[in-house]
This record gives sequence, structure tokens and C-alpha cells, in this order.
Amino acid sequence: MPASIAPDRSSSTWAGFLRFQADALLACDFFEAVTLSGARMYVLAVIEHSSRRIRVLGATAHPITSWVAQAARNLVMDLEDVGCRARFMIRDRDGKFPGLFDDVLKDAGIEVILSGIQMPRMNSIMERWVQTCRHELLDRTLIWNQHHLLHALREFEQFYNTHRPHQGIENARPLHPLPAPITDPDKLTHLDIRRGDRLGSLLHEYHHAA
Repeated sequence: MPASIAPDRSSSTWAGFLRFQADALLACDFFEAVTLSGARMYVLAVIEHSSRRIRVLGATAHPITSWVAQAARNLVMDLEDVGCRARFMIRDRDGKFPGLFDDVLKDAGIEVILSGIQMPRMNSIMERWVQTCRHELLDRTLIWNQHHLLHALREFEQFYNTHRPHQGIENARPLHPLPAPITDPDKLTHLDIRRGDRLGSLLHEYHHAA
């Protein structure tokens, strides 16, 4: 087979690793948000590969070593509280991640895996969430300041984890399994769906009326 069309063995190996280790995988990333005053804020978020649960660890204008390390400590405590047994953390080579960030995770038994240079697909699940957050929230919201940004992100985090269905997990929600299908013809005929709104009707939630 010519070299130009040879299969990408490293890609296949990485895909297999992601598939077989999904229950043990976390991924994280920094992304930027800009307030109305022009201040640039850096948001740090983490996602669980298997459940797609997102955790927004915080937002700051100055992601110094102490702030990032404390965010890692907070994450470790949260993972311990919910019994999450993550073993790997995928991150890119962003200079905002200090060595102390990796050390905190290592002490908790979590190995940091660096993605390749200019290879965002190696952290595709995290990158996809960042794009979702931009498209569904940040691109449609005027952010006043850090406090407003954190409020909006917390609302989106709760919406994403508890209500929004995800194709990657068969349209379930990260913190809720799929409900039992409705098969009773009478119930199907008399469906009563109510809408609830978040963030001034930016996000919509739909529920069966009690």
C-alpha cells in the first residue's frame, strides 16, 4: 500500500484508548470569554468521557499557578465526594497549566496525558463541549463581569448535566438516565409538556406536567 494512503495507526490506537478507557477518562481545557468592558476571562472546565458530565472549575482574568492548582484540588475533592474513579486526564500543552496542576492530580492517582501539538482531535470531546458552550451560551449573552460570567456558566452547567440530551450517550443526560418510554396510548394522547426557562429564556427545559 502506498505510503500516501497508509492507515493512520497512531490515530486508531488513540481511538481505541478513548473507547476502552472511557470510564476512567477526564479531559480539561481553558477557553476565553470577553466581558462588555473588554476584560478577557479564562474559564477552566473538565468533562467526564463516559457520562459527559461537565464541571466548570472557575473563571479568572489571571490564571496564575496558585489559582490553577487550587482548581485542581477542588476537582479532586469533588471527584472523591461522588466516588469517581478517574485514572487519566487529557489536556493540551497550554502554558496556563503549571507543573503543580499535574502534581495535584498525580497525588490523587490521576495520570495527565498531553495531546499532540496542534492536534485538537486528541481532545475532541472537550473541544466539542467548548464549541457547544460558545454557540448556545457565550455567543448569545452579553457578559457584564466575572460574577455574571460565573453565574451564566453555572446555569449552563446545570442545564447541560441535568436536562440537555447527548447523542454520544444515546440521548441520555449526564446526571439522569433515559426515562422509561411511554407506551400507553391514553398517556400519549394526553401529553402535557411544560416549558421552563433559564437565563432569561436563553435556555429552555421541557417536562411532563405532574
